[in-house]
Amino acid sequence: MTDLATLLEVGGPVAALGGGAAYARARHPGVYWSTVGLPVSMVRLLGSYGSVMEACGLTVAPSRLRVLAVKATTRREVHPVPPRRGIIRPTTTGLRVRLRLAPGQEPADVAASAERLRHAWGVHAVYVTTVKPGVVELRLVGFDVLRRVRMPRKLRPDLLRVPVALREDATPFVRDYRTVPHQLTLGATLSGKSMYLRHLVASLARQPVALVGIDCKRGVELAPFAPRLSALATDPEQAAELLPALIREMEDRYDLIKARQGIAPSTPDEEITSDIWGLPEHERPVPVVLFVDEVAELFLVATKKDEERRDEMVTQLIRLAQLGRAAGIYLEVCGQRFGAELGKGATMLRAQLTGRVCHRVNDEASAKMALGDIAPEAVSAACAIAPERPGLAVAGDTSGGWSRIRTPYLSLGDAAEICRESAHLVPDLPALKPFRPDVPVGPPVETPGPVVRPRPVTD
Repeated sequence: MTDLATLLEVGGPVAALGGGAAYARARHPGVYWSTVGLPVSMVRLLGSYGSVMEACGLTVAPSRLRVLAVKATTRREVHPVPPRRGIIRPTTTGLRVRLRLAPGQEPADVAASAERLRHAWGVHAVYVTTVKPGVVELRLVGFDVLRRVRMPRKLRPDLLRVPVALREDATPFVRDYRTVPHQLTLGATLSGKSMYLRHLVASLARQPVALVGIDCKRGVELAPFAPRLSALATDPEQAAELLPALIREMEDRYDLIKARQGIAPSTPDEEITSDIWGLPEHERPVPVVLFVDEVAELFLVATKKDEERRDEMVTQLIRLAQLGRAAGIYLEVCGQRFGAELGKGATMLRAQLTGRVCHRVNDEASAKMALGDIAPEAVSAACAIAPERPGLAVAGDTSGGWSRIRTPYLSLGDAAEICRESAHLVPDLPALKPFRPDVPVGPPVETPGPVVRPRPVTD
C-alpha cells in the first residue's frame, strides 16, 4: 500500500509534465522546441554525428598523413573522416551548423542525405545551403513553421524590398522589386492570393512609392486601399484609359534619363541600359508599382470592339513589362489562371514576369502555367497544397530556385487602416491625377511606423 501511494505521488507530477509537454508541442511548438526539442536534438547531433555521417555516405578515407600519425601514436583503427563540423548555433526555430566538406565531396552529396539527417536527429526538416566553396550550412528546423506563421521580429524593410511571407526553412520571403521587378501570382478562390496581395499593399503603403491598381472585379479587392492609391481602375474601360497614361509616364521618364545622361533623343527606349536609380535623388521620379488583380478580366472579350481594346491593353502591359523596370515601374499581376487560352499576347506577357508565386490551384495545368517553364519539379509541390492551409504557396523565379512559403494573417480592416494612415505619402504624379480614386478627406494622421527612405544607390 505504501509503495502504491509513493508511486502515485511520483507518477502524478511526471504525468502532468508529460501532458504539459504534449500540449505545448501541439499548441505552442516554439515553446516546446526551446524547452525540450532543442536540448534533445543537440544531444543527438553531438553524440551521433560521426556515425550518422558514415551511414549517410558522407565520410571519406583519411589522408595518408593522418593514417601514419594514428598508427605511430596509437593502435586504434583508422576510421573514415566526416566533414568537419563548426559551432552549433541554436535559433528560435531550429539549429544552424556549418560543415567544411572533405576533399572530393560537393554540396549535392549533403543535400541528397537531408531526409536521412532529419530522421537521425529528430527534427522537422533539414535544408542545405552553400556558404562558399567547400563550406555548406545545415539549417535544422525543429517544427512546422508554416502551420502558425510568425514572422521574424528583426526585419528591416527597405525601399521596394518588403518581407511578405515565411519560407519553410524559417527565413523570411522578401519581395524585392529591384531584383525581381515583375511577378505573376496565381491562386484559386480562397487560396490566400488576396492575403498575399494585401500584405504587399500594406507594406509598400509606408514607403515613398506610387501604388496603382487595376481591379476589374469592381474594385472589391483594391478599393479598401483607395486612400493610398495614386490611381485605380475598376473595370476594363477604365483600365483601357489608365494603361496609356502609364505608358506616357514611362516615356517621360525615359526622356528625363536621356536629358540627364546626354543620350540622343532619337535613341530607341529599348537601347537605353541605364535607369532612374542613376539619377540624382532630387531629380529621381518615385517608383510606381502596378497591381493587376484578376488579369483574365482584361483578356476576356464579348464583341469585336472589345477584342480591339483587349489587344491594345495587352500590348501596353507587355510594353510596361519589357521597359518599365528602367523607368521605375513594376508589375504585380494576379489571377486564377494564366496561359495561352486567354488569347493573343498572354504567353508573351508571362515570359516577362520574372517572379512566380503559385497558391493552391484547381488543376495541374494552372500550376504548370505558373511554374512549369521555370521549375518543373515545383509543379507537384503546388498541386499538393491542401485547402486547409490558405496562404500556403510555392514561390520561384526564372533562375530555377523555388521554395514553399506562407503569408501570415492580416485582416482587411488592418490593411485598410494602414493605407488611411499613410495617405499623406501619395506622391504627386500629374499623369495619374485623373485616375485618383475619390476618398473622403480627413485630418492628417501620424504614421505609427517609420517611413522607409530610399537607400543609397550602389549599382
